[in-house]
Amino acid sequence: MTVTIGGNDAGYVPLLMAAGLPHIVRRLPLLGGVVREMLDPTARDRALVEVAESLKEVGRTLRRRSPRAKVLFVDYLTLLPSAGTPAPPSSDIDVALGRRVADTLERLTGDAAADTGCGWVRAAEASRDHHAWSAKPWTTKFGLPLPGRPAPLHPNADGMRAVADLVVAHTT
Repeated sequence: MTVTIGGNDAGYVPLLMAAGLPHIVRRLPLLGGVVREMLDPTARDRALVEVAESLKEVGRTLRRRSPRAKVLFVDYLTLLPSAGTPAPPSSDIDVALGRRVADTLERLTGDAAADTGCGWVRAAEASRDHHAWSAKPWTTKFGLPLPGRPAPLHPNADGMRAVADLVVAHTT
């Protein structure tokens, strides 16, 4: 059984979506408050504190309900390039916050796996060179979600194949 959770609760992809919006759109009354909330480091930190306990509770619950099951926590594929590499159209400040959220989610996932006797599939580590802005990405870049277009800031076919291979490697 695999578990990948926490990103939505921490506002990870919504943060990156907000960071990619033009500044004029960020100022629109209808969107401005939501965008400010998504880009607020303190709000992200509060959300990550809640995610930490949620991850552990999921692991404990799975262990209690299925004590003999092989449970693997799978962290998120790397979306952003390493520090010093831009990720347009987002600003360096917003990208730094995104990296911090991603790094924290990765650490919290590993901690939850260890604390609950589950395995940890390190997709983030395996995909560092395959971020959305790389030559061979395993995820899609920022873009407007449009019909017929892959979901922005989500795994592409290569990324899903890579994660599947990582999971299989942990089960053999």
